[in-house]
Amino acid sequence: MFDIALYEPEIAPNTGNIIRLCANCGAHLHLIEPLGFDLEEKKVRRAGLDYHDLARVTRHKNYQAFLDFLQARGEYRLFACTTKGSDHHINARYQRGDVLLFGPETRGLPQEVIESLPTSQRIRIPMMPEARSLNLSNAVAIIAFEAWRQLDFEGAV
Repeated sequence: MFDIALYEPEIAPNTGNIIRLCANCGAHLHLIEPLGFDLEEKKVRRAGLDYHDLARVTRHKNYQAFLDFLQARGEYRLFACTTKGSDHHINARYQRGDVLLFGPETRGLPQEVIESLPTSQRIRIPMMPEARSLNLSNAVAIIAFEAWRQLDFEGAV
């Protein structure tokens, strides 16, 4: 399966929705601190509808700790999911072990994080030219389900 990582997420209901999404598609969720909320907030629990027990969620104290975790785990590819991506998300060829990295709601991924990845691993969702971005949980769902589709919906019934 693939993993989803949220870099410094700020809005509790978005993270709750993404926890529920991960529980339903089997993705491992990584939360890279600092978080803009307490994971015990009612808004997170309500949006996740108590799916916390069904989702695999790992917290990392910062981005470097997250990268260290991935390196210790073994081979992986990291995809920056950003409006500054160079190619549409459907053109990537996802594999088991890939990690989809999303930035915080108000500012997106830092430029240095984006630039640290190969151009082929900087992906975006097509949008109308006047649009700035999608809601974080919607963007995660769009890209996660494309990755899962390419993996033949592994584990689904």
